[in-house]
Amino acid sequence: MTGSRVVALGHYQPAKVLTNEDLAAMVDTTDEWIRSRVGIKTRHIAGPDEPVDELAFQAAGKALAGAGLTPDDIDLVLVATSTAIDRSPNMAARVAAKLGMGGGPAVMDINVVCSGFTHALATADHAIRAGSASRALVIGADKMTEITDWSDRSTCVLTGDGAGAAVVEAADEPGIGPVLWGSVPEMGNAVRIEGSPPVFAQEGQSVYRWTTSQLPPLARKVCEKAGVVPEELAAVVLHQANLRIIEPLAARIGAVNAVVARDVVDSGNTSAASIPMALSKLVQRGEIPTGAPVLLFGFGGNLSYAGQVVRCP
Repeated sequence: MTGSRVVALGHYQPAKVLTNEDLAAMVDTTDEWIRSRVGIKTRHIAGPDEPVDELAFQAAGKALAGAGLTPDDIDLVLVATSTAIDRSPNMAARVAAKLGMGGGPAVMDINVVCSGFTHALATADHAIRAGSASRALVIGADKMTEITDWSDRSTCVLTGDGAGAAVVEAADEPGIGPVLWGSVPEMGNAVRIEGSPPVFAQEGQSVYRWTTSQLPPLARKVCEKAGVVPEELAAVVLHQANLRIIEPLAARIGAVNAVVARDVVDSGNTSAASIPMALSKLVQRGEIPTGAPVLLFGFGGNLSYAGQVVRCP
């Protein structure tokens, strides 16, 4: 085989919804203030009985069903998350156990925060190209509300919970393009999940300036590596951080004919879950033709980034 492709997607969000009006009763904020600064209207909140592995498990089951596969058909499970409280068993092992995988898959967690899913997708692609795996389950799952400071109005308005999953398998015709990934280590403290218990914090203005000024040329380079021009993209799925970041970044990439994912409006910032969840919803609604090129680009914690062009399943 010369490459890999995404064959199916799935996503899951908790039933509980937190509105801007709900937040206004908790901290000094308003619906207008939140919408004007981050573009978010609602976010989904996981309960005590919905840990990260449960979110991941639910999304994974939907992706497997969409691919027409059983859990035993998978030989690699990758879970991108930065909100796993326990260190072992890791989330990938717990998801494999919940799914009843009897084939002994390799199980790994990947913590690159908001760009975790695109890093994990590239890792799965590399493993399949190298012959180390034949089918992978790649999941982005985060329970951001568990690490949110609900007294900090600058961050509590952002976060939501959820998971998205993709089934990736070997293919004669590559459907996942080369990854472009990297970081800005000297600015790594701009987004943090630190302390005991851990709490999410960020330097919002620094992140905004970095994303809107530095990322457009990197995203265009992702397209170049995949052999497509931005005008050919059918969709652009960026990390769903903030609508004020997503819209100018998409415009500066030059993807004038693309559908731009704006799931942040209804889901908030779900970190590693945001890209696969947004992509799964676009595909479910039939907004992207099968086989069309889609730019995925994650960015955030560590001031790290990773992107690739994939063909829509």
